Amino acid sequence: MLATPELIRETSQLAQLEELLPRWREVPLYRDLPAQPDGQQGNFGYFQGLPLMAKPEMRNNFPQNFLRAGQTVDGLLEKKLIELEHTSGTSAERLPVIFGQGWWNAQEERALRLNRFVANVLDEHPHARRATITSPSCNGLTCPTVWMSREQRTIGNALFVNLARIPFLLGDAELAHMAKEIADWAPQFLDVDPVHGARFALYCAQHGVKFPSLKFILGSYEFVSVVHRRILERVFGVPVFNLYGSTETGHLLMENEAGEMKPSYDTAFLEIVAADTRGVGELVVTTLTNDYMPLLRYRIGDLAERHRAPYGNHYTVHGRARDALFAGDGRRVTTWGVDQCFAGVNGIAHYELRQDQNGKCALSFVPDGNGPTPVELTRVSSGLESLLELSAKIKTEAMPVLIPAASGKFRLTGRVDSDTVAA
Repeated sequence: MLATPELIRETSQLAQLEELLPRWREVPLYRDLPAQPDGQQGNFGYFQGLPLMAKPEMRNNFPQNFLRAGQTVDGLLEKKLIELEHTSGTSAERLPVIFGQGWWNAQEERALRLNRFVANVLDEHPHARRATITSPSCNGLTCPTVWMSREQRTIGNALFVNLARIPFLLGDAELAHMAKEIADWAPQFLDVDPVHGARFALYCAQHGVKFPSLKFILGSYEFVSVVHRRILERVFGVPVFNLYGSTETGHLLMENEAGEMKPSYDTAFLEIVAADTRGVGELVVTTLTNDYMPLLRYRIGDLAERHRAPYGNHYTVHGRARDALFAGDGRRVTTWGVDQCFAGVNGIAHYELRQDQNGKCALSFVPDGNGPTPVELTRVSSGLESLLELSAKIKTEAMPVLIPAASGKFRLTGRVDSDTVAA
């Protein structure tokens, strides 16, 4: 088998880890960890023996846990060497993150260029404009958290449009204002939270709003459902691509033209741990380029599946580990698995599937137009009942509004107290 450039880059990650680990061991967070755990030798042996870490370890004694001797956040900011940002707080309180100056934009462009269609657009438009539609509760780098003028919401080539936490409560006047701002901005692409993007798209469809400059749409910030993707593609007539990552790690995976989620090898080394019989396990990330806050074997909190192919790996992102449900036989059922039951079904703009401690489920959804036909809704509920091996029928209910979590993000699936799901 010939080694493709992608396979060569994947293999070279091990050598890169060997080279970087001695420097990372100077970081206070990693300094006192055993040098050769379990008797393994060498830098990579040291790496393989490191414990898995998550946000509590990052948060504990921040920023001293990451800064090297003589460094202070104020000093680095004064020298314009770093940017200080915060995560959205999807699973816990917001977390401060240190970036090297310019790191965010550089790693994002690397990820975007994994998609040839997107790369061609960026080559044609070197200063491609984007309009971002997302929750105001995301991190300080990527969206404002209070009302700001358009000038204040324009950062470089990006215009941040939406300041509403619950998109379903936006009125026509607010949506018309958003549409006018985007039309005036004439972006080459939209960068959207899928729920916010779908709500805006439905307004545009209702009022015949078009954006001739638009080339593609990025779905990011949270899980991109097939229902959101279908609406965005139908209304705007351009491809929708999934861009996956987090504030603390950067962008890890980018969907290519074939629908495969390809890893950004220059940004992070990825592991799948505690995989089940289907190969779905927890995604563990080691960042490679943010020297001010390197993350070693970081538990990002998502489930993923690696697909090996002769030309290189690609991944399926299965959603948050905490949002997984359980089938009647005890199998874990991921958000991705649930979402496949909505493929090809019209009339649903957004949904939530909740499961109580006894396995009973309830499906709430926001209709798209007149909503799904009885046949389509039965097909969805029957598919979910089969997937989850439920003995009781799923209760379904159309809702005008579904509420996001405290972080501003929406959970498509999750386990709740039995009283919440009770009929």
